[in-house]
Amino acid sequence: MAELKAPAVDVASIAAKTIRVEIDGLEQLAAALAPGEPLADSLSEAVATILAANGRVIVTGMGKSGHIGRKISATLASTGQPATYVHPGEASHGDLGMVEERDVVMALSNSGETPELSDILSYTRRFSIPLIGLTSKAGSSLDKAADITLLAPQVREACQETSAPTTSTTVAIALGDALAVSLLEARGFTASDFKRYHPGGKLGAQLRKVADLLPESREVPITPLGAKVSEAIAVMSEAGLGCVGITDEAGALVGIITDGDLRRHAYALDNALVDDVMSANPRTVTADTVAGEALGFLTKKEITALFVVENGKPISVLHVHDLLRQGVL
Repeated sequence: MAELKAPAVDVASIAAKTIRVEIDGLEQLAAALAPGEPLADSLSEAVATILAANGRVIVTGMGKSGHIGRKISATLASTGQPATYVHPGEASHGDLGMVEERDVVMALSNSGETPELSDILSYTRRFSIPLIGLTSKAGSSLDKAADITLLAPQVREACQETSAPTTSTTVAIALGDALAVSLLEARGFTASDFKRYHPGGKLGAQLRKVADLLPESREVPITPLGAKVSEAIAVMSEAGLGCVGITDEAGALVGIITDGDLRRHAYALDNALVDDVMSANPRTVTADTVAGEALGFLTKKEITALFVVENGKPISVLHVHDLLRQGVL
């Protein structure tokens, strides 16, 4: 293999400068979305328009705007808003039939003067289909044609020598994300809803409920208050989960003893009671807790098991191995 020559430029400095320029562009976007600003009002109107529609969001754009449009449509679809991308060139050759009067069209063009968009824009005007334009040029053809214009701030491109779309595309993607998240929250979209659209992979696994991760049969290791630690150790050893729950007279979980607790009190276990060794008010989950949230508890506390409770009473134990088996980790 030939020896590689070091680049004739300071790559690290160029990369850092690029990121700083794009951060500045995003800060301009955030300022433009402050309450009372025109873009914030336009975004609210766009959300209301999409919520009122009975169809899909048809996203379209050419070149870099097309790539961004595909990403925006995918994000919308994955967060509960039916959406699809239509290539403007293909729209002019039959794909306009995919656009229905109950849909909303969202057209992207940084310059607002993309000629390939003309047919689909005319189609929306002809059939009174709501049109949302995303552009940075006020007074452009897209701005004039749109019912609602998401007028992005005119930002400095990171590649100043060629003005290649860099910062402007980052801003467009962020604005699309802002639209998607606004729609998600306006609909009250939940983690359970999100799981329906993401059944596979680690993300889908993390959105499962604790009840879905537990084995069909598992003895719940519990010992009542007032019992000897030796009795609790026997229950813990039989269950093999590294912990035992301590319950009060009503059967409610009031404490937990783990292997770590036993090690910390090893010097004084003879004839000791569970009351003296247990950790009170342990962290618990319910059967409806999302798996990702349970994983967060385990990671933060650096523990391997959580008791699953119902009305305060232990019904099972979620072990880190249960998460591993289901691909949550």
